[in-house]
Amino acid sequence: MNPVLELNNVAVALEGTVIVRDISLQLREGMIGCLLGPSGCGKTTLLRAIAGFEKALEGEIRIAGAAVSNQALCLPVEKRQVGMVFQDYALFPHLSVAENIAFGLSGKSSSEKTARVQELAQMLKISEYLHTYPHRLSGGQQQRVAVARAMAPKPRILLLDEPFASLDVELREELAREIRYVLKKDGITAILVSHNQYEAFAMADEIGVMRAGELMQWSSPFELYHKPSCPYVADFVGEGVFLNGTVSDAYSVQTALGVLSEAEPHGYELGNTVMVLIRPDDVIHDDDSTTTAKVIDKAFRGSQYLYTLELADGTHVLSLVPSHHRHAQGEMIGIHIEMDHLVAFNLAQ
Repeated sequence: MNPVLELNNVAVALEGTVIVRDISLQLREGMIGCLLGPSGCGKTTLLRAIAGFEKALEGEIRIAGAAVSNQALCLPVEKRQVGMVFQDYALFPHLSVAENIAFGLSGKSSSEKTARVQELAQMLKISEYLHTYPHRLSGGQQQRVAVARAMAPKPRILLLDEPFASLDVELREELAREIRYVLKKDGITAILVSHNQYEAFAMADEIGVMRAGELMQWSSPFELYHKPSCPYVADFVGEGVFLNGTVSDAYSVQTALGVLSEAEPHGYELGNTVMVLIRPDDVIHDDDSTTTAKVIDKAFRGSQYLYTLELADGTHVLSLVPSHHRHAQGEMIGIHIEMDHLVAFNLAQ
């Protein structure tokens, strides 16, 4: 399947300063992508270059197989077949919800407009507000209207800039899942910008982690979490700690938690010192284990506690434990390690 969005070695500069550099990625039809990273990493600048609000300094941007930006070409926004959802919603205050949604449907008959507005309103659960004006809506309702308006013309790709940033934490993930469902149902390819990994996991099929204008890894959420390409991605995505270890053979590393192994060769030289990533779900509470650790801290997470544990050498690791296993700070508990694969990096990385 050909990609709907393709970036080849794209760089973008603002006022003479290069903000993003050498970005390459592909997003296939019907997929949802996410540019994930901290504030100032260049993710919104890259999204604006895809939309056509900023001109790319280098490289090529292709939408639905056609070049929209390269050294000889820069199509304006209105000719790129993109829809845009802004962080502040940008709804027209003098138009009703129905009129906002129908705004981009010029050229359609009245009956076609009505049918599309009603279809999107039903999908996004805003049918009862069609004759309401934006100022009378909650933030979540306004966001649904903004998404419906951008989806209405069926763009080749929908771009969402921090779409949930102004919403309450609980509503963010709920709305992300709802909008993912609607986009999938309508067959719309989309890419969003976020600094929140949980929003990204809830919504995206492919995630690109950005740092200081560079794309560190573009992969599925599973690959990012379980097979990060570098220590930065490993640290940024999910929770975990790094333990220093010594390579003992082609498959194993000796650490404070014992010998950690995997089925495939890890590629590090015998005797090298490496950093091994230990996720909280790798550290299993086990009353029968001879390996013990001291409870230093704990955070209640409903069905689980996140324990901070201290090993015999003073190293700290994290462990997710069912919340019916309650242990006090200072208590020693048994643990063992269950790892599907070994994630290790050279100390120099």
